Amino acid sequence: MVANRAAPLIALADPTRRAIFEALPSGPRSVGELAHQVGISSSAVSQHLRVLREARLVMVRPVGNRRLYSLDPRGLGDARDYLEQFWPSALAAYNAALSQARGTELRPEPRRPGVSPPGDTRRR
Repeated sequence: MVANRAAPLIALADPTRRAIFEALPSGPRSVGELAHQVGISSSAVSQHLRVLREARLVMVRPVGNRRLYSLDPRGLGDARDYLEQFWPSALAAYNAALSQARGTELRPEPRRPGVSPPGDTRRR
């Protein structure tokens, strides 16, 4: 079910959807407010909101004859879960790159009592 966890990232790949999404942390907005803020038509905003809703990034709440859109934390949780699976390998790659740049291994070797580590020129 990796595709479902990646859906928020796919939805946010579009710059217009990202702009709509980024307009919502300050509070719920109507389609008209979002259209004005983002600078596109209300019908285009509605289409983008459908994609964001399907990715669970926004939720809608009817208020009278208006529908207000706000952030849905479930989609952010899905994106975080998706990205976290890559964290261990990303850290390992970072460690390897640092080691290569320094010309040394970052993980210290286990030390035996009374034996100097390689490269240690201090006298005991």
